[in-house]
Amino acid sequence: MATRWLTDEERVAWVRLAAVLELLPGVLDGQLRRDDGLSHFEYFVLAMLSEAPDRTLRMTALAARTNATLPRLSHVVKRLEDRGLVRRFPCPEDGRATNAQLTGEGWDAVVAAAPGHVENVRASVLDALDPEQVGQLAAITGAILGRLDPDGVVLSPQRDTGSGRPAEG
Repeated sequence: MATRWLTDEERVAWVRLAAVLELLPGVLDGQLRRDDGLSHFEYFVLAMLSEAPDRTLRMTALAARTNATLPRLSHVVKRLEDRGLVRRFPCPEDGRATNAQLTGEGWDAVVAAAPGHVENVRASVLDALDPEQVGQLAAITGAILGRLDPDGVVLSPQRDTGSGRPAEG
């Protein structure tokens, strides 16, 4: 099969997307570390738990929603647990599984971090776009996610409703 090389327009789009993918994590991480003492991934874990029923998820489900390996997630949840933000306990339905639950302190932390994080997301991404472009970005990222995550594991249903309060990832 012959290589389908990128057109000039496709190459520009790809290079710009790649640059955003490289720069944005540092921007998000830096603000959260500076203002709230959390990495972006730690905040994302807390946000996923904050949006779950009873603020609880099986570790395997949390790993899927955060696109993390279980070892990486376990390490991060241990750090959050040591800070009193999360607790782990055996799953009542399956004793072989472990649940992670957001504590009251964890809820307070994610609620406190959310306004600064959302403002950073606005300043770094959304304020650069007009309303039509925001809709286009949603459509474009939805199409890409359809290819990368066809089962919709990472984008859990409640995260695509627009409510996302108090914590948006």
